[in-house]
Amino acid sequence: MKVLTMTTALGIAAMLLSGTSTQAEILAMMNYESKTADSLKALKLSGPGERREGIAIIDVDPGSGSFGKIIMDIPMPADQVVHHIFYDRTMTKAYVTSLAQPSLMVMDMQRYPYRLKPIALEGCQMAEDVIFDETNERWFTTCMNSANVFVGRVSNDEILAEIKLPGTYPHGLAVNSKSNRVLVTSTISGDLKSPDEVVSVVDATTYQPLGSHRLSMKPEGSGEAPVEILFVPGAEPPIAYVTNMFGGTLWTMTWDEGSQDFKSEQVFDFASLEAGVPLEMYFNDAGDRLYVTTAKPGHLHVFDVGMDPGKPSLIESLPAGEGAHHVAITKDEKYGFVQNALLNLPGMSDGGVTVIDLQQHKVLGSMDTLKNAGFNPNSIVLLPEWNHLAGH
Repeated sequence: MKVLTMTTALGIAAMLLSGTSTQAEILAMMNYESKTADSLKALKLSGPGERREGIAIIDVDPGSGSFGKIIMDIPMPADQVVHHIFYDRTMTKAYVTSLAQPSLMVMDMQRYPYRLKPIALEGCQMAEDVIFDETNERWFTTCMNSANVFVGRVSNDEILAEIKLPGTYPHGLAVNSKSNRVLVTSTISGDLKSPDEVVSVVDATTYQPLGSHRLSMKPEGSGEAPVEILFVPGAEPPIAYVTNMFGGTLWTMTWDEGSQDFKSEQVFDFASLEAGVPLEMYFNDAGDRLYVTTAKPGHLHVFDVGMDPGKPSLIESLPAGEGAHHVAITKDEKYGFVQNALLNLPGMSDGGVTVIDLQQHKVLGSMDTLKNAGFNPNSIVLLPEWNHLAGH
């Protein structure tokens, strides 16, 4: 993979910091890793000679003359297993999780060249998601294989608390000030052999666990694997959506002021579309559209939630690649870029980025730069100048 010359890089730096662009482009940041041998064989690619990780910045604008061009490549240690990238609410800092190291990395988006600073999370195994409270004062990070959640201060990244949730596999999480609750999904063990089926409820002030909700209509131990959770922006009462990865369903958890707890309900079954493994969720700015990815065989689903925030109505299911996972949405909500890869798993490891016109509900094509080089992108965000933040 190529890196631009110093002269060109300095020009890019000036453009990024000034917030202006000299040509049509949309820059996306993707962390990537080498594909597995099986994936390479299926795609008839030779791939890299040894395992490699990195963070690439690529032009994903389908109307750009440099579509698919790598603008920058930041190599990462091969034993880091970089997982996901999350912006704080100001998009001045990017937090990067790691599946293999007990740390969280943070990138100052206002300082170029970009560099990563580690935040030690002693006792964290498999850091998954990072979310921020509505005031952008605290971040919360789940550790899936050590049954805990770390809380930190956004301003200086000081660790404030550790929430212990014994017997669970914390993955997705969401915080809501109206209910003063943090919701944490319990997904699956690190070896991917023991899926769970509950969402834990935590007091957002004291960090005390208050109980859990079982999100399944099947017999106990069915392993629905609730994975991601996201509150509907501005909904009253507060409503959170949950994707059940192995159950193939979409659930809501609605705040009940009287009982001071949530009421859960299954609201959609992706089996009706012959789609499975629902993962990420995003809302538009108006809060009347919900976007959900399913990894098998790979789709982006568009729901209308304008009439009733807790009753999604399917508008369209758009084909993406196997392993459809994260989505980066432009500020004007015109384009959605679907990253197609889930943990290098067979049948969910396409490696491309599907470009979708969200206004016309039309697939425009695929950006295959990493895929063709033998890599899988593990997440995608747009650089702050282009990024829409009303998602997970």
